Amino acid sequence: MSYSKTDLLQLKEFYQNQLLNNTVPFWFPRSVDPIHGGYLLMRDQKGNLIDDDKSVWFQGRASWLLATLYNTVEPKQQWLDDAKSGIDFINKHCFDTDGRMFFHVTRDGSPIRKRRYYFSETFAVIAMSAYAKASRDEAIAEQARFLFGECIKYSTTPGLLEPKYTAVRPSKGIGSPMIMINTAQQLRDTIGDPRCDDYITKCITEIENDFVKHDIKCVMEQVAPDGSIIDHIDGRTLNPGHAIEGAWFILHEAKHRNNDPRLIELGCKMLDYMWERGWDKEHGGILYFCDVYGQPVQEYWQDMKFWWPHNEVIIATLLAYTMTGDEKYAKWHKMIHDYSYDKFHDKENGEWFGYLHRDGSVAQTAKGNLYKGPFHLPRQEWYCTQILNEYLEKNN
Repeated sequence: MSYSKTDLLQLKEFYQNQLLNNTVPFWFPRSVDPIHGGYLLMRDQKGNLIDDDKSVWFQGRASWLLATLYNTVEPKQQWLDDAKSGIDFINKHCFDTDGRMFFHVTRDGSPIRKRRYYFSETFAVIAMSAYAKASRDEAIAEQARFLFGECIKYSTTPGLLEPKYTAVRPSKGIGSPMIMINTAQQLRDTIGDPRCDDYITKCITEIENDFVKHDIKCVMEQVAPDGSIIDHIDGRTLNPGHAIEGAWFILHEAKHRNNDPRLIELGCKMLDYMWERGWDKEHGGILYFCDVYGQPVQEYWQDMKFWWPHNEVIIATLLAYTMTGDEKYAKWHKMIHDYSYDKFHDKENGEWFGYLHRDGSVAQTAKGNLYKGPFHLPRQEWYCTQILNEYLEKNN
């Protein structure tokens, strides 16, 4: 199949309408905490609060969304003010005395948990950079650049962060270079930083050399430091949706670099390999985990359908189609789009359910928790709108 211009125009209008009239209104303005600032995002199916604790990385993610809407959709003062609420809360409550960030705090910002990884910091970088562009606040811009430098240190300095495992079986995950690609892209596209291009290249090279296995048509989630496969359960476990998220980060970079053919090929191969491994041929949707050699997976939720991999695959297939014209990607995009908006979307209350059983039935009805909130879905709907706007303008 292929998409006609009329099809793509209808898709653009659909994503834009879902974003602005369904997804964003589910969260805002009611999620902005009028007492302590930041965002109250742990919500049930109807949007009622089920817990007033705050996920730190979602303080950054939500602030990024609001500032990005201000920068790219419409300069609404409320979006800017609400984005500032998240930035202010982060700066007031979310940094420990050692400069690292917490992961989980109470409503008033008292710290509950700090994690080994630095993803709270990366989301603070993209929030601050988007907000700095919107507000022209140079102090926040400099803070974003400083924090990006700290993330580089965390990602490149062995032993700087407490290791998750002992040194008996050393490993590294694809998550670190992936998140740093996207962080650098967001920083570059908003306020700029001379380190971004080189660091993105470094991360793509690491993914290509160590995680993409062309001989077995796979993208590994975890490998040994030299890139070899660790033939144990954890080392064999794949997350197809996560790898496909990495694929669209690379396709996005290819577009930035004047449609770099090598990067287009790499991103499309990553998408191809992990679609084949992740798409559930019996029930539809993307399986959460699978084993590189087809062995049983340890995690009991391995065959569930989580919301966010579907957001990433919707982006990746649409981006691949608009960049290559390959009808295979139009077919895949329609398959994942139709499945997702049929199964995850709550047509009565708005937004998406987060967790489905393998057969597509809803596993639980919460819309927000420490890990789910206003990021993957609105980012998908926003970015797909951007992709289609650009494509349709060029192909009038």
